[in-house]
Amino acid sequence: MSTLITKGALLISAVVMSFSARAQQSVLDNYIREAFQSNKSLKEQYIQLDRSLYALKEAKALFSPDVSLLSSYVKSAGGRTIDLPLGDMMNPVYSTLNQLTNSHHFGTLNNEKFQLNPDNFLDTKLRTSMPLINAEIYYNQQIKKEQLSQQQAAVNVFKRQLVQEVKAAYFQYYQATQAVAIYNSALSLIHENIRINESLVRNGVRNNTALYRSRTEKEKTEASINEAINARENAKAYFNFLLNRGLQDSIQLDSSLLAIPAEQAIAADVSGREELQQFKHAVSALQLNTKLQRSYLVPKLNTFLDLGSQGAPERFDNSTRYYFFGVNLEWNIFNFHKSRYRIKQAETNMQSVAMQASQTEDQLRLQLQQARNNYSTAIRNYNSAKSQLEFAERYYRDQLKTYKEGQLLYLELLDAQNQLTTARLQTSVTQAAVQTAYAGVERAQASYPINDNK
Repeated sequence: MSTLITKGALLISAVVMSFSARAQQSVLDNYIREAFQSNKSLKEQYIQLDRSLYALKEAKALFSPDVSLLSSYVKSAGGRTIDLPLGDMMNPVYSTLNQLTNSHHFGTLNNEKFQLNPDNFLDTKLRTSMPLINAEIYYNQQIKKEQLSQQQAAVNVFKRQLVQEVKAAYFQYYQATQAVAIYNSALSLIHENIRINESLVRNGVRNNTALYRSRTEKEKTEASINEAINARENAKAYFNFLLNRGLQDSIQLDSSLLAIPAEQAIAADVSGREELQQFKHAVSALQLNTKLQRSYLVPKLNTFLDLGSQGAPERFDNSTRYYFFGVNLEWNIFNFHKSRYRIKQAETNMQSVAMQASQTEDQLRLQLQQARNNYSTAIRNYNSAKSQLEFAERYYRDQLKTYKEGQLLYLELLDAQNQLTTARLQTSVTQAAVQTAYAGVERAQASYPINDNK
C-alpha cells in the first residue's frame, strides 16, 4: 500500500528546483517555435507586415524615373481653318518681275486655306520624367519606414501573446493529464480497500456495509476519471489548435518544465514591451506627417524628356523625329491657410497618440505588478498544497494501518482517502498555476526571447 501512495505522490510532485534549460529547449520551446511557423493568426500578421514592406518599397520608388510610351493618332475633316493669301501677296510681285526680265519664270500662286485640326497625324513619344526636389515624397518615404517598424512591433506583440497562450495551454494539458493519473491512483487505492473489505467480511471481522460503500466509491471515482479524460482531451485539442496541428496529435510532456524559475527571472520592467515600440513609431510617423504638411513651403522641381516622332503614320525620318526636354517648377506660395489647418490637425493627432502612449505605459506597469502578485500567490498556494499533501499522505497511512487492525470505521478511512485525492489534485492544480502565472509575468515584462524562436 505504501508503494501505491508513493507512486501517486510522484505523479504530482515532479517539481525539480534545478531544471535543465536544454530540456526546455527540446520540448516547450520547440512547440512555441512550431506555433510561430504554423499559427494561422500569426501568418495573417506577417501578411500585414509584408504589405507595409511593399508600401515602403513603393515610397522609395517614387524618386525613380518613370518611362511611358505615349501615342495618339488624329484623323479629322472640317472645323476651323486659316487663310493664307499667297496669291494676293506674291502674284503682283511675280508679274512685275516677269515684265522686268521679259520672261515667264515667275508663275502665279493660288490663295491657300489650311485646316487647323491635324489630319492623318501620328504623334508617338517615349516620355521619361523624374522628380528632382519633392519634400512630400521624402517625408512619405520616412513615414512608411515608421509604419513598417510599427507593424513589426505589432507582429511581436502577437507572438508574445501566442507564447503565453501556448504555455498556458501546455500546462493546462499537463495538469489534466495529472488529474487522470491521480484519479487512477485513487481507484487503485479503492481496489485495495475492496480487497481488504472482502477479506474482512470472509473472516467475519466486518459486515458488508464497508464493502458496499467501497464499491460505491469505485463507481464515483470511475465517473471522475471519465470527466478528467474529457478535460484532458479538450486541453489537447486546444493546444494543437494553437499550433495548427491535428487536434488529436500527441503532446510530449516534460516534468522538468514544472520547476519554479529563479527570482531574478521576474526582475525586469516594461521597457521591452512591443506595445511601447508601436506607440514610439506611431508618434514618429505623426511627427513626420507634421513635417510633411509643412513641406508645402518647399518648391517641387521635376524634369522630363520626350523622344518621339510627329507626322503621317507612314513617315519616320529626320523631319518627323524630335526630342523635347524641360524642367517644371511648382511653388505653392499661398493657399488661404489650408496647409496651416492641416498642420494643426497633424499636431493634435500627434499629441493624442503621445497621450495614449503614456496611458498605455501606465497600464502595462499595472499589468506587470498584477502578474507578479499573481505569481507570488501561486507559489505560496503551491507550497501550501505540498504541505497539505504530505500531511494527507501520513494521515492516510496511519488511518489505513488502524483500519486493518479493526480499530477504525471505514467512513473514517474513506475520509482520509478523499483528503489524499483532493490534496493531490490541489497540488497538481497549483503546480500548473505557478507556470501559467509565470507565463503571465513573461508576457507582462516581454522577457521571453521571441526572436530566437522564429
